[in-house]
Amino acid sequence: MAGTRIPVWVVLSHLAPSEDIETILRNLPRLSREDILACLEYASYLATEKVVPV
Repeated sequence: MAGTRIPVWVVLSHLAPSEDIETILRNLPRLSREDILACLEYASYLATEKVVPV
């Protein structure tokens, strides 16, 4: 999403209530399908458990 100035959280907030990708692309035309998939990949990465050494 480089250069779009649309934060990841905005895209995720559209996906959360089951809004489909085509609708998001219509509502946020500067995004591509790849941008949306990258948001999901990033969210997945952030949601993984990280082990912090004690």
